[in-house]
Amino acid sequence: MSTGADLATVLLAMFAGAIRVSTPFLFVSLGELLTEKSGRINLGLEGTLVFGAMTGYAISYHTGSPWLGVLIAGFSGSAFGALHGMLCRLPKVNDIAIGIALMLFGTGLAFFFGKPYIQPQAPRLPSLSLGGWSDSASVRQALEINPLFLLGIVLAVAMWWALKNTRAGLIVRTTGDSAPAALALGIDVNRVRLLSTMLGGFFAGVGGSFLSLYYPGSWTEGLSSGQGLMAVALVIFARWNPLYCFAAALLFGAAGALGPALQSIGISRGYHFFNAAPYIMTLLIMIASVSPKRSLKGAPGELSITK
Repeated sequence: MSTGADLATVLLAMFAGAIRVSTPFLFVSLGELLTEKSGRINLGLEGTLVFGAMTGYAISYHTGSPWLGVLIAGFSGSAFGALHGMLCRLPKVNDIAIGIALMLFGTGLAFFFGKPYIQPQAPRLPSLSLGGWSDSASVRQALEINPLFLLGIVLAVAMWWALKNTRAGLIVRTTGDSAPAALALGIDVNRVRLLSTMLGGFFAGVGGSFLSLYYPGSWTEGLSSGQGLMAVALVIFARWNPLYCFAAALLFGAAGALGPALQSIGISRGYHFFNAAPYIMTLLIMIASVSPKRSLKGAPGELSITK
C-alpha cells in the first residue's frame, strides 16, 4: 500500500474514531461547563459518567430499550448532581473536595451494582448510515454516526446561544461571575447552582450511557478511563465556550483514535504510547493552564480555581 493510501486510511480512521470517542467527552464537558458557569466546579463527574454507563446498560438489558437506558442514565446523573449541589450548600464545604468524594462514591457504587452486567449483552444504540453514497467500505464505516453525537452538536449550539441570549443564560452567568451581584438582583444563587449542577449531571449520565451502549458498547469496570476528569481540562481548554467544547472534544477524540488508526495500517510498535495521547494532551493543557492571566481568561469569577 502506498504512503498516500496509508495516510488517507489513518486520517479516515481518526475521523471515524474522533466522532465515536468525542461523544462522551462532549456531553460531560458541556455538563461541566454549565455547572462551572453557575460558579461551581464538579470533579465528581467521573463517578457520574461511570454510574450512568452502568445504569444505562442495566436498563437496556432488562427492558430491551437502549434509549430508555440513556434517559435513566441521565436521571441518575441528575441525582448525583443534586447530591453534589446540596452538599455544597452546607457552610464551610469545599466543592472540589465534595466532587472528589462523589467521584469515588459513584465509581464504587457502579462497580458494586454493575457486577451482574459485565458478561450479559444488552441491546445497543443504533447508528445512522450517512455513507450510503460511497462505494468505499471504509467511508461507509466512518460515516456510521450515532444520533447522540448529532444531539451533542445541537446541544452545544443551543447552550452557546442560550447563555448569550436568554434570561436564564444571563442568570446563570451572573450567578457564576458574582454571587453578591446576583443576590442584589434577587437571584436565588443556591437554587441556580443546584439546578445547573443537576442538569450538568444529566448530560454526564447521558455521556456515560454512550460508552456502554454504543462505543465500546459493553459494561466493564474500566470503561471510562478517566474521561470525566479529562472533561474538566477540556472545559478550561475551551475557555468556557460550548462551541469550543465541541471542537476540543473532537480534538480529544481524534487523539484517542490515533492508536487504533495507526494499527489499522499495521503500525503496532508504540501502540500503548499512542493510546496515551489523550492523557498526554490533558497534562499539557493543565500545564498551560498554570497562568491565570492567559488560560483562565473567561472563567466565571466565583469558581474555586480563580480564587
